[in-house]
Amino acid sequence: MLKISRDEGFTITELLVATSILLLVIGAVLTTFKNAVQINDTAAQLGDSTQNLRAGTNLLIRDLMMAGRVFGAEGVALPTCAGAQRFVRPGPTAGFFNTVQVDTDETGAAVQSTLNLPSITTGYQLGPSIKGSPTDVVTIMTVDEFTPSINAQPTVSRNTKIEGTIAADGRSITLDPNSPWLVKDSVADTQPLQIGDLVLVKGQTNALLTVTAVGTSSISFQDNANDPFHFNQGCNPPNWPMGTVGGMSTTGACPAAVAPSTQTCFATPVTLFRAMMITYYVDNTTTPGTPRLTRQVNMFPSTALAGVVEDLDLTYDLVDGAVNPSAVPSLPWTDNSRTPAITYNSNQIRKVNVHVGVRSEQISKPTQDFVRNHISTAVDVRSLASVDKYKTTGDIQ
Repeated sequence: MLKISRDEGFTITELLVATSILLLVIGAVLTTFKNAVQINDTAAQLGDSTQNLRAGTNLLIRDLMMAGRVFGAEGVALPTCAGAQRFVRPGPTAGFFNTVQVDTDETGAAVQSTLNLPSITTGYQLGPSIKGSPTDVVTIMTVDEFTPSINAQPTVSRNTKIEGTIAADGRSITLDPNSPWLVKDSVADTQPLQIGDLVLVKGQTNALLTVTAVGTSSISFQDNANDPFHFNQGCNPPNWPMGTVGGMSTTGACPAAVAPSTQTCFATPVTLFRAMMITYYVDNTTTPGTPRLTRQVNMFPSTALAGVVEDLDLTYDLVDGAVNPSAVPSLPWTDNSRTPAITYNSNQIRKVNVHVGVRSEQISKPTQDFVRNHISTAVDVRSLASVDKYKTTGDIQ
């Protein structure tokens, strides 16, 4: 059989054409792949920033909603006496609470100020500056919703796990050894109190104390180094610490001649709650250049919630029954546009406006810059939102 074969192969023209087509196809494939990688990178950085934003704001919003739980809009009075130390505020730098409450009456005239720790303490531009813009700090007072309260009364034996006996000097409370304040409750998933915890005492008036020692059947509130807040500081003993806020003094048994309206000792039971002081701020010290939104409970070690946070801005809507100012950045705040001028305080906060800005951890390759994301929202503070719309004083027919 005759076989026909060619030995000359492809011509140079055919080879160049085929190579050109192959290069075009490979180039298109590589370009598509590169674009896909860049899109995926951008999506990853966007997802990263969104996750940071969600993680940073969810808990902040929840805590703001719970601000003032049990405390109420009036907050809690603090010890007042000559030579009293300032009350320390946790946060990014050593600071102190501005606890002077300035009130005004219906005519705008100033009324007597009190030493008061509000349910929300503002901190306008008290945080570190990120990209040249100062960040805010906010401190929230609330009551732990999971730890049961304790009913207490002096010199009376208590028989249940949620009852206790307050010492005559107010410096300790005796509890059942199996009290949930002393032992872990695995069923309710509550932790026992420890040194550094705060206790809100509610009776005729309120008091805030720091736990300085925990025993097998007692909790103490001493004026010592275990009270970094200075809430337990002695003020004219033995009227300490609750005698400083009136109606809850612990000078001993009530004399029979003391009228209920002027009594200076425990005459009725009080209720104790596990209080929580929660401070939010931006931490740019632990990891410089990577600022994190940080949550600190009492003076315990802080927890980083999210990063990288570049903005934390808070303003507050107030209620006064007339103007109801909004977007106030810091309190106390005086409105000099009114005649006479009106001074507002933190106890008038009803809504918190939150702005948080974050960026991605890594630079996005397509833009050679970080991907940034922001959220702005308004939070109604549940325990502070009630407003009396009805006239309950004066001439009522």
